[in-house]
Amino acid sequence: MEPSVDQYIPSDYLPIIIQFAAALGFVIFALVLTHLLGPKRNSEVKGAAWESGIESVGDARTPISYKYFMTAILFVLFDVEIIFLYPWAVNFKAFGLEGFLQMLVFMGLLLAGFFYVIKKGILKWE
Repeated sequence: MEPSVDQYIPSDYLPIIIQFAAALGFVIFALVLTHLLGPKRNSEVKGAAWESGIESVGDARTPISYKYFMTAILFVLFDVEIIFLYPWAVNFKAFGLEGFLQMLVFMGLLLAGFFYVIKKGILKWE
């Protein structure tokens, strides 16, 4: 039976499998090579936990203000939404009036969310 245009045959996946095998082979080769060629000098000082050259003091589970995380999440959220403006700006003329109105709705929702965040005081630091 001859395969039709809509059907995939196993040989269609061969380039993907070869690419995956080549990538996996390179990763394994690099890990083994660095393990074999790398220095092997272990010491108590080298194994100690350091951060920025300062020895760790205290508990690592100290509470952190939620505002830090909210600011980070809001940055990512608004940053991703701004990314949607670039394709629209490139194709501005092709979208015409309908595309412009859709972008006005998008920007309105974006600004509504931004004003909501400001009203809730998430961006105010104490």
